[in-house]
Amino acid sequence: MKRLMHFITCLMILILFAAAGAGGYMVYKKYSPVKEWADSGELFQVNGDQVALILNEVLQEEKGVYAEGQTYLPVEWVNEQLNERFYWDSIENILVYALPDSIVYADEETLGSMGSHLLLKKEGQVYLSAGLVANYTDVRMETFDKEDVKRIYINNLWEEETTAVIKKDSSIRVRGGVKSLIAAEALKGSQVKVLDQMDKWSYVRTDSGYLGYIQNKRLSQVQVSVPESSFQAPVYESQSLGERVCLAWHQVTTMAGNDTLDSMLEGTKGINVISPTWFALSDNQGNFKSLASKSYVDNAHSRGLQVWALLDNFSKDVQTEKLLAPTSTRKKLIAGLMDQVERYDIDGINLDFEGIKKEAGPHYVQFIRELSVECRKKGIILSVDNYVPAAYNEFYNRREQGIVADYVIVMGYDEHYAGGEMGSVASLPYVEQGIKNTLQSVPKEKLINGIPLFTRVWTEKDGETTSTAMGIEKAEQWVAENEVDLTWDDQLGQYYGQLVGEESSQYIWMEDSRSIELKIKAVEDSNIAGVACWKLGFEPEELWEVINP
Repeated sequence: MKRLMHFITCLMILILFAAAGAGGYMVYKKYSPVKEWADSGELFQVNGDQVALILNEVLQEEKGVYAEGQTYLPVEWVNEQLNERFYWDSIENILVYALPDSIVYADEETLGSMGSHLLLKKEGQVYLSAGLVANYTDVRMETFDKEDVKRIYINNLWEEETTAVIKKDSSIRVRGGVKSLIAAEALKGSQVKVLDQMDKWSYVRTDSGYLGYIQNKRLSQVQVSVPESSFQAPVYESQSLGERVCLAWHQVTTMAGNDTLDSMLEGTKGINVISPTWFALSDNQGNFKSLASKSYVDNAHSRGLQVWALLDNFSKDVQTEKLLAPTSTRKKLIAGLMDQVERYDIDGINLDFEGIKKEAGPHYVQFIRELSVECRKKGIILSVDNYVPAAYNEFYNRREQGIVADYVIVMGYDEHYAGGEMGSVASLPYVEQGIKNTLQSVPKEKLINGIPLFTRVWTEKDGETTSTAMGIEKAEQWVAENEVDLTWDDQLGQYYGQLVGEESSQYIWMEDSRSIELKIKAVEDSNIAGVACWKLGFEPEELWEVINP
């Protein structure tokens, strides 16, 4: 019996030891660090000659390409994320970059200083060499493209950065926690960039180009600094009138219309720029019709006025997205305009491109860039007409216009327009908001606000709404002849009147001296560059005492 009890006791002790050993092993297994490595190709989602793009420490879906001993970046991604001025002409297969005083061109055969191609085409996509992008863009680049898993880090933010030094050799893990796979090793004394710090772990980028997590206790010498840029941004110097702009558009539809300048200016006050509607695009090949007149320019100059000739895209034979897409067509159009400038001694070009489609946006903005180069060379002023900012017209890219053009004109009217719902042509809140929103993109010294010298009489009949545009002078006559009672609307900043009949009713939101005075005050209060008036001849003489008090 004693021997049996001794056996059982020994057996129990062995079982306890075994259980303790098993428990210890389980504890060790639970808390010991994993020594397995993650697949770097999976982490960066690339293989072969693909290059992972990491922008501001965030892995991008797009991929670069490694070729000719360097990294190439997809041009569309570059445009969206880094520098929109790299313009790829997919029709004529040419890269265009507009500098302030020159235009740089490159194609598939163009070589850089190191003997590699500046761009390449692969599988239907266009790629730019990283070096080319860096030369023209305010970025920092760190390339790890000589390794099996190729990657490039690009930063275009110049904000505070935190760095730390590794205390001892450590594993950088895919996620926080010792059970996560190893992404890289960080050697003692090496430096990491701390991207996010938590209670026990930090998300870092190693100096060997890996992203992952490390325990905070392994970090030392934490420092905060602000990187400095050595990039010299190109300066797009602007021409200026040197005084408050008061522009009046002069609608000229025939050569004989040029002879009306004197009568149109009679009774006006303070106008220093006249913009005749001389140039009209006529096709998609860069041709345009011209009504330019040297005697008109001479007459304007003798009156102390500058002449900013207007170019429009109103012809039904013109599709702006087709016209401006080929580089050769833009060159032809610009050359034609500059020929007119020289021949007639014109002081500026005013672009009035309306109703363009979204796909025309990049081509239109590139046209403005390229035209600005030639205007800058000749010392003439480039102004661009724009709608009041709205989501549907963001592609007009007022921010870029505000950099390369001399003046940006916001057409503060057509709040309600022919074919739409009836209402005010330009209520005061609409005008004020148009100025305010445009100033978010355009410097105040370049912004001109367009004011209407017209209104609309709206007619409701048989369930349909139509309208007739009337100059202010004619509208005042209509109100008087029809004995329309006008009521002032403080919110809209204008008079409202209606004429209710048995078969039809008519309505008017009146523009007059009082409403225009409020708009001029909005211009003055915002301290912008001036006003533009559409159009000369629509106004009563006394209105100029309000526009130019």
